[in-house]
Amino acid sequence: MTQTNTIDPAEVAKFEAMAAEWWDTEGKFKPLHLMNPCRLDYITSQIAAEFDRDLTQPKAFAGLRILDIGCGGGLLSEPMARLGADVVGADAAPRNIPVARLHAEQSGLVIDYRHTTAEDLAAAGEQFDVVLNMEVVEHVADPQGYLTACQQLLKPGGLMICSTLNRNPKSFVMAIVGAEWVMRWLPKGTHDWAKFITPDELYALIRGAGLEPVDRKGMVFNPLSWKWSLSARDLSVNYVTASVKR
Repeated sequence: MTQTNTIDPAEVAKFEAMAAEWWDTEGKFKPLHLMNPCRLDYITSQIAAEFDRDLTQPKAFAGLRILDIGCGGGLLSEPMARLGADVVGADAAPRNIPVARLHAEQSGLVIDYRHTTAEDLAAAGEQFDVVLNMEVVEHVADPQGYLTACQQLLKPGGLMICSTLNRNPKSFVMAIVGAEWVMRWLPKGTHDWAKFITPDELYALIRGAGLEPVDRKGMVFNPLSWKWSLSARDLSVNYVTASVKR
């Protein structure tokens, strides 16, 4: 199986520079901490529906093997492990991995964190029930090649959850001017608006990778309540998709 390298070294370097701050809720990853409950709501409900799991039960995801690609410090890997899943967290930025490992150890969780890529995992024949692919596709050099590697990592019947940022004037104002320039939640240059992907473009890329899109929702920030929520209609800035490998 021929694999292409979709890693963008400049993008990796951006997140390496912020690695130590992953678990600082008031630091550079504050936007992700604020968004995390909304992301987890979507992720857990989609996994529960696809694999017929009861989220009211302890260890509801026991027996499921989940890959968190672009895991960072483990903000999604840890909740999946608490739900009983066998979790592999993978990241192309090497400095993220010790941070994630240490926090998991301090939290009493067993998570297999690796400095690796989707392509290398696919080449090694790794297989997962679920691939969490959150806020990564807008940072890679070759989105189609990257999503194809993610498809190869899924077992038949597997589920991929993929989120990213829409590309339009509103997303430029909100994600770059607002988050980077005004609020200074993120260092300037964290996002490249030209790499943002519209929902229809992402659906086409997902289909091109051999997966079937089954759902998409917007993730909308309310500046009054200071909270994120899911929206069936508003995909104008942040959005998340679910797709399956038939």
